Amino acid sequence: MTMAYIIVVNPAILSSPAGAAMDFGAVMVATCVASAFATLLMAFLARYPIALAPGMGLNAFFSFEICGMIAALQARHEIAEGVAPWQIALGMVFMSGLLFTLLTFLKIREMVVNAVPASLKYGIAGGIGLFIAFIGLEEAGIVAGHPITYVQLGDVAARPTLLALIGLVVTVVLMARRVKGAILIGLVATGLLGIPFGLVTFEGVVSAPPAWSTLGRLRVGDALSVHFIAPILMLVFFDMFDTIGTLIGVSQQGGLLVDGKLPRATSALAADSIGTVAGAVAGTSTVTSYIESAAGVSEGGRTGFASVVTALLFIAALFFSPLVKMFGASVPSTISPDVFLRPVTAPALIVVGFLMMKTMMRVSWDDFTEGLPAFLTVIMMPLTFSITHGFAIGFISYPIVKTAAGRAKEVHPLVWGLFALFVARYIFLPLRL
Repeated sequence: MTMAYIIVVNPAILSSPAGAAMDFGAVMVATCVASAFATLLMAFLARYPIALAPGMGLNAFFSFEICGMIAALQARHEIAEGVAPWQIALGMVFMSGLLFTLLTFLKIREMVVNAVPASLKYGIAGGIGLFIAFIGLEEAGIVAGHPITYVQLGDVAARPTLLALIGLVVTVVLMARRVKGAILIGLVATGLLGIPFGLVTFEGVVSAPPAWSTLGRLRVGDALSVHFIAPILMLVFFDMFDTIGTLIGVSQQGGLLVDGKLPRATSALAADSIGTVAGAVAGTSTVTSYIESAAGVSEGGRTGFASVVTALLFIAALFFSPLVKMFGASVPSTISPDVFLRPVTAPALIVVGFLMMKTMMRVSWDDFTEGLPAFLTVIMMPLTFSITHGFAIGFISYPIVKTAAGRAKEVHPLVWGLFALFVARYIFLPLRL
């Protein structure tokens, strides 16, 4: 229940007209099936009470950035045309899942994780949190575009924005009261309130699952382009950091660590990476382990049986598509009819963004060579509306600042390699990508 909001929010993000523009119902099916499959893998391969689903942040990166990049390349006739950008993006997710699986079984993941500075790991998570919150504020109508200042306060008196604000207050109050499933309960309360507001239409409760039009629609061959090397690597890094952090956090809470290490860690990571491959085939963005699994652990979950129950509930959700569609509905903005708001799901994005920002407390702000790259990573993501640019500026600035301080030996060779990759990307590829 604590992570069921993803069944609504993930299709809302991937179906956004400003992003991937995928079919809402098809993505809902892909979300449920991919989540159930990956969670069952975790249950039977690693035997841990950890659930998986398409990751927040990773879905925004997929929808708003990767698909935008692909569309721009198609407009300039540099890659295959006549193919929906999301199909190529799914091919990239598939490739990232295969690469993550390879790194897992070759046991190279520890080297990669240890090579990336802790400050950049925390900065990346915090930056994605700000990025998600910014999307939520936009989809709530709380902030809007401006021709001169670029951003301004939205029409807070408009019905969609009022509904989103009320939903945000409800969710915040529930979280402050430490109510389990606060995000989902807040989302449901906002959706129900949207009915008298005239913004949400009740279309029933139970029905057959929607048409699964995204199944097998990925284009792996078209994803094999030099343009996509950096995004694929970023998908791998994001998933790897997210998964390892979640596994450690939930395992510590459940007392599953042995001498500070997680038994069957390779199996747990394999469930995640194979789940991503399966998710791409199903038609959704990167699948990853969810920190909300801690709710089940706190109630006594210690084995894979807890994950089996979670997976079965994801399958059951397939038959409640009218409710999911109702809560994921969009309405036109009062400021611009070309802009669509999602007042029911927007509060969840804002709150999830806040939760991801908590990692910023762990940045060594007193050390300029650690704090500045983390700050640049965080601030660039929302201001450029690009996770890629934030990721890149972090890996470009870190070696520069360390070298300037006479501490170049602290920079791992892999970080220097990423530095060269991102510098070359800005020199040889168009800046607007």
